[in-house]
Amino acid sequence: MFFNGWENLGRTAVVGCLAYVILIVMLRLSGKRTLAKMNVFDLVVTIALGSMLATVTLSKDVALAEGGVALALLILLQFVVTWLSVRSAWVRRVVRGQPTLLLYRGEFLHNAMRSQRVTESEVRQAARTQGVADLSACAVVLETDGSFSVLPIAGEAEPSSLADVPRPWADTG
Repeated sequence: MFFNGWENLGRTAVVGCLAYVILIVMLRLSGKRTLAKMNVFDLVVTIALGSMLATVTLSKDVALAEGGVALALLILLQFVVTWLSVRSAWVRRVVRGQPTLLLYRGEFLHNAMRSQRVTESEVRQAARTQGVADLSACAVVLETDGSFSVLPIAGEAEPSSLADVPRPWADTG
């Protein structure tokens, strides 16, 4: 129960180290995108990788080679999905979601905020964090990774960085 013998400890240490090295090599080979700022898709892949690493390390029923293949398969699938998302707007929307406009020129978009479970206080905090004092001169976007972007808006021109952000102008709460 507390100790099953030195052989089990040794196997766990050796297989754990080897599985870790295999994971690191595969992640390095798969490119920087695999380790990018996380959204839901990336979080699921990361949790699955961790679960596989733990299973390979701790389960005698899973050989190191099988674990290596499982890790490689998951990383390959993640690579394929990200490759497709770069080439297809539909796949990108399904996998990544879309950024959500929460405030535009001082007007809170309450329906968007409600659907994203964000309060006015959180939007104001994001603006303050970016040094923005006047909400009427900015836009606040909830990005697909959960971070807030605060964009200054000068004059009548709309920032081109909002080009891919849906604007529910009728949504004034």
